[in-house]
Amino acid sequence: MAQFATLKTNKGDIVIRLFADHAPKTVRNFVELAQGTKDYIDPRTNKPGSGPYYDGTIFHRVIGGFMIQGGDPLGKGFGGPGFTFEDEFHPELQFDKPYILAMANAGPATNGSQFFITVGKTPHLNFKHTIFGEVEDQASRDVVD
Repeated sequence: MAQFATLKTNKGDIVIRLFADHAPKTVRNFVELAQGTKDYIDPRTNKPGSGPYYDGTIFHRVIGGFMIQGGDPLGKGFGGPGFTFEDEFHPELQFDKPYILAMANAGPATNGSQFFITVGKTPHLNFKHTIFGEVEDQASRDVVD
């Protein structure tokens, strides 16, 4: 059964189909942070956080023709949840079309909370960033654009 997440933004909702079959650890991390059921360190206070991690965050990095990036409560691109986890690459998941949801990272096995959505084909990212979803519908794609 398909699993979905909705990113609520000031530009409208972005509905995401999550790829739990191919990236189960990444999807679980994303969903649990979003729901506030996963322990994390709040980067704003450096203390244990509670509640939905992503609430109130922004897309802090927007690069036209490439991607939008979010998931940092600091809104600057260097905040994270106080933990990292390994990559999950699957040969069926490629950056061969726009509107792919993937984890932002600083190298292998440095996934945390930050994610990005592509707006074009980005094959140079294959097997460097864990793909764990895609934008589901045209209305959501319009919001991303």
